[in-house]
Formats: sequence, structure tokens, C-alpha cells
Amino acid sequence: MAYCSAIIGYGGMGGWHHENIAARVPEIRVKGAWDIRPEMLEKAEEKGLYPYKSLEELLNDRELDLVTIAVPNNFHKELAIACLEHGKNVVCEKPVTLNAAELTEIIAVAEKTGRLFAVHQNRRWDKDFRIVKTILEQNTIGKPYYIESRVQGSRRAMHGWRSYKVNGGGMVYDWGVHLFDQLLWVLPGRVTQVYAQLFQVFSDEVDDNFKAMLRMEDGTSVLVEIATNCFINQPRWHVCCTDGTAVVEDWQCNGKIVRLNTDEEMGWDDEIVYTEAGPTRTMAPRPVQTTEVLPLPQVESDWSDYYKNIVGVLNGTAELIVKPEQSLRVMRLIDCVFESAREGRSIVCNI
Repeated sequence: MAYCSAIIGYGGMGGWHHENIAARVPEIRVKGAWDIRPEMLEKAEEKGLYPYKSLEELLNDRELDLVTIAVPNNFHKELAIACLEHGKNVVCEKPVTLNAAELTEIIAVAEKTGRLFAVHQNRRWDKDFRIVKTILEQNTIGKPYYIESRVQGSRRAMHGWRSYKVNGGGMVYDWGVHLFDQLLWVLPGRVTQVYAQLFQVFSDEVDDNFKAMLRMEDGTSVLVEIATNCFINQPRWHVCCTDGTAVVEDWQCNGKIVRLNTDEEMGWDDEIVYTEAGPTRTMAPRPVQTTEVLPLPQVESDWSDYYKNIVGVLNGTAELIVKPEQSLRVMRLIDCVFESAREGRSIVCNI
């Protein structure tokens, strides 16, 4: 069965949704788009889409099964609720709302109307994340106890409305929401503690860099960092587990796994070892034969699988992967991040 869809907001992400669906998800036909900017409507029409003259025209189009919302963050709630109340299924760009309370309102309307509501957390299909997910799920190097997840750049700028507070700009909303979603999806248990530091290095209104430490109920600690003013990048992922360490260096997924060789015992000498770090035993190099170097696992992943899952849910043949209750956890975590930064202390929570 083919589904008819429309896009609200035909900017950069709106255009990306259109192209991605048209090229790779034949079960969805993108009929049209609505945008408050005339030039964007013209662009949509040039791309073969019907240019809705108003939001009301789009909402009253009975042919539409699905609406994708890709506008500034502060408009997500009212548009999502309007679409749901008019019988449309909804995919909303991230961050779905500016706080957990707003998302709770949307979820209530989705449950009342019986319509599908999902957040576009497409980075669950990022290859680097899928590699880490595979390592953890396969218990390749034991139980994780400390994970670093970073995205770093040096452009020192946020495009368009993302630099304005009223629109829900800043790096916590723009990139943090992705990294938090990935971690909460792959790590078991709840978040019990959050400590965050937000920086405004060159922005007048919103955070352009941030660091957040999360503590999980099983004792695992996670460092999440987003930087837009970093000129020497650290690894995208650094995963410390009981039986080894995994590193994913970059978006190209260069990296390796160093795993403990349990067949080889490591003894301790009474003599002090002299190293570049000075005399030490604890930090002396581990004997080579006690570890083995493994390549990162090969994974296949495709962002279009997000929409293919939406089609499966509408067909009644699949379970929704990005569930509203999962997105609510992410928004509750983001609420704690802002609270921690505002108050300058660690926030005890149960997320």
C-alpha cells in the first residue's frame, strides 16, 4: 500500500526528507509542502510538489496519510497537535519539543486520536553508533563502565534560526538530542544523575558547546560532548569495558578494539619499571601477548530505514522503533541538563 504525505517546512531538512523519501522509500508519495516563506513554496513547486497555500489547506487534505514537520523547534508542538487532530499521522523533527511537558501534551493527543506519532531520530542508523551498539550487544569486550560520545567541529557557527533562543537553538537541542537518544536506546537501566556545563563561546543567546556527565543506575558513566570550536578532534566514541576498549575515531568509522586475552596471565614484577612516565608498575605497558587487536565489526545501516519502519507500522507489520515514550525520556534528560547548567550542580534523577 502506498501512503500520501506532505511536508511542513521546506527548508534544508524539509528538502532532505523529500529527497530521501522520493529516492529510497517508494511506499510513500510526497504530494506537497507548506512553508510560510514564498520562496520555499516556489522551490517545492519546482521540485514537483504541490504548494499548499495555507496550513488549513494542508490539514483539510483528506488524501494525506502522513505529515512530516520540519520547522523551527518552538513550532513543533502546535503543528503536531493540529495534524493529529485532523487525522494525520505525524513524523516530527527533533528535538520534538522544548521540554518534556510539551511532549506529554502531544502524546496525549496522539493516544486520543489513535494516530501514529514519531520523532525523527535518524541517527539511530548512523554507522558509527551501530558499530558501538553491536560491540555492546555482542559483549565483545565485557560490560561497559565508561563511555565517551563526542561530536566536534570548528565552524564556530550555527545556521539560521538555530542560533536563537526563542526557536530552541543551541547544541543541546541540535546535536545533544541525537547523542542522548542513542545512549538511552543502547544502555540498560535508568539515568540517576546528570551534571552539565554549557558554554557560550561566541553565541549571544544559546549554548554553542557543552559537556554532560550521566550516571546510570548500574554504575556506568557517560560523557557527552558537543563542540563547535574544537580544532583538534578527539575520537567520536571511546568505550571502556571490563575486558577491553573500543575506539571509533571518526565518521569514516576508522578505529579498533583492544581485547584482553584471557588465555595469557599477566604477572607482576617486584622491580620498578622505568618508562617515559618515570618509575612505575601500575602504568607500565601491558605485555603484548595479554591483549589482542580486533577490527571494528562490519555493519550495514541506512537512514531510509527510519521511514521504512514508519511504513511497516502503518501497514500493521512492524513495531515502531523510535517510540514516543523513548523520546519523552530524552526530553526529561534534556530538562535535567538545562537545570544542572543553570544551577551549577549535579541533578539527581530517575529517567
